Amino acid sequence: MSKTIIFLGPPGAGKGTQSQLLKERDGFVQISTGDILREAVKSQTPLGIEAKKFMDEGKLVPDELIINLIAEKLEELENKNIIFDGFPRTVPQAEALKELLIKKGRKIDAVVLFLIPDEEVVKRLAGRRVCPNCGAVYHILYNPPKKDEICDKCGTPLIQRDDDKEEVIKRRLEVYHQQTATLIDYYKDSIVKVDATANPEEVYKTIKSVL
Repeated sequence: MSKTIIFLGPPGAGKGTQSQLLKERDGFVQISTGDILREAVKSQTPLGIEAKKFMDEGKLVPDELIINLIAEKLEELENKNIIFDGFPRTVPQAEALKELLIKKGRKIDAVVLFLIPDEEVVKRLAGRRVCPNCGAVYHILYNPPKKDEICDKCGTPLIQRDDDKEEVIKRRLEVYHQQTATLIDYYKDSIVKVDATANPEEVYKTIKSVL
């Protein structure tokens, strides 16, 4: 039976790392609404064209449209193991997803909540530096370049992206906590908590043990 899991956690908690491990080792497919929207807009599907109108006006794409896009995606991924990352963000989205999965003969097997202190998220994200030339990524604490703030690969001065600046990270964390509090309550019977400060292999073992 195909597995369906949801990842809940702040930016910088390591959800991307775990998605990658589950993809490589267990054949999972990651569904992120951002990717689905970009794909539909690029392919100019009817739903993509409709979504683009909202995006062009800087408006949020309505839940109903997002759910229809996910329904389309689920058709393609009928017998695949799936990770939902960044969706649902609200209880109405969670309700709609539940209905959709029932129609597709699926259920949510686990909701993985990545627990990490806010200050650790700030440390992880604010320390990131990116090479604007070749795209190499560094971290001033965990993976520093050999020469201060200079790319090892091409010698270009490194930059800090706007969304990695401390005040932006703190705002993103506030939004995350506001949105997620109600979801944690909604999914309380399915939630599996993982210590996101642990070694990625340990986090992976915990997730695997519940699947």
